[in-house]
Amino acid sequence: MKGQLAMRITPLARALAIAVLLPTIALAQSPYFPGKEWAHKDPGESGFDAGRLKAAIELAVSHESRRPRDMAEDQRASFGKNEPQAEIVGPMKPRGDMTGIVVHHGYIVAEWGDPARVDMAHSVSKSFLSSVIGVAFDRGMIRRIEDPVAPYVPPVQPFPKGELIDVFPTARDKTITWDDMLRQTSDWEGTLWDKPDWVDRPGPDVEKNRTRERSKPGTAWKYNDTRVNALALAALNVWRRPLPQVLKEAIMDPIGASDTWRWFGYENSYVVIDGEVMQSVSGGGHYGGGMYIDAYDMARFGLLTLHEGRWKSRQLLSKRWVAMARTPTGPNRQYGFMNWFLNADRTLLPSNAANVFVHIGNGNNMIMVEPDHDLVVVLRWIDTNNSADRC
Repeated sequence: MKGQLAMRITPLARALAIAVLLPTIALAQSPYFPGKEWAHKDPGESGFDAGRLKAAIELAVSHESRRPRDMAEDQRASFGKNEPQAEIVGPMKPRGDMTGIVVHHGYIVAEWGDPARVDMAHSVSKSFLSSVIGVAFDRGMIRRIEDPVAPYVPPVQPFPKGELIDVFPTARDKTITWDDMLRQTSDWEGTLWDKPDWVDRPGPDVEKNRTRERSKPGTAWKYNDTRVNALALAALNVWRRPLPQVLKEAIMDPIGASDTWRWFGYENSYVVIDGEVMQSVSGGGHYGGGMYIDAYDMARFGLLTLHEGRWKSRQLLSKRWVAMARTPTGPNRQYGFMNWFLNADRTLLPSNAANVFVHIGNGNNMIMVEPDHDLVVVLRWIDTNNSADRC
């Protein structure tokens, strides 16, 4: 997937080509953080060539995704066609038009499509999941990311009935650390919400993938939503509260996000913790669910990560956590913590600086962050070259 992902994102960067349009602007000015109302600036006032920016946006709009607008239909034609047990078990909805926002020095300088429309964000959900884990780490609820996850997760009671869930059932699983899970290098083995780990992107030989010898945790990278969902369930057990509530209080309310975003799990992903029924959320829309959010709220989150977890005078995510999230993963240097895709080797986005990073998900949904130019770009529903192996 790593090489294919690079080939997909490169045309996206070329289609919009924002970074090469920007002049060199010093970042000495005080950063602007939007309140509930987000201030706009004329592109020329912000240093853009307005004509070239307009042409770039028109080019992006002309590259709208050609895949089905109905996300359920799209899922059945992609994952559902190539994977066993790919039945949809979470909510899905048709998408809107190709949409984008350009934020420079905190101000909106361009927007198009329907930025206020709430749509599925697919694997951008993973960046929100890693963030609530980051808050737990910053508060000392997770002592070290090198700790094995298993001791933090007692047997889980499913709702409405069923045997207790052992999230880390094998001796090998019990050695998996938070860092392994966050970097998708765990090779976790198990079944969760009726989805075995081996059914997700199994390759052409499903039986070989099911029976293969497992890698030592931390040594092999594989994008896998069942493992992400296991991490979400582990985080729910650490917080003992629904993760959407944690995200709202710790991240979304402080950054001034709307009240329209929602984070869903599956119809069968309910558990009982401390006598309360809670839904364990999913880390993407592979089987439905995940984050449903508008482009403005995505841009606010991008602005938070641009400023290394700071919003105005508050450090919502520690600089230490953001630095770890932006540290390349050994087996895949294009990946940090989920879902921070990195350009450290300038292979993901060859025309962009090495410190650029992207929160990206199926669709494509993407939040591109350009620290050198104080720039955040949100793109939704732009062409993915019809690749079937995607985030």
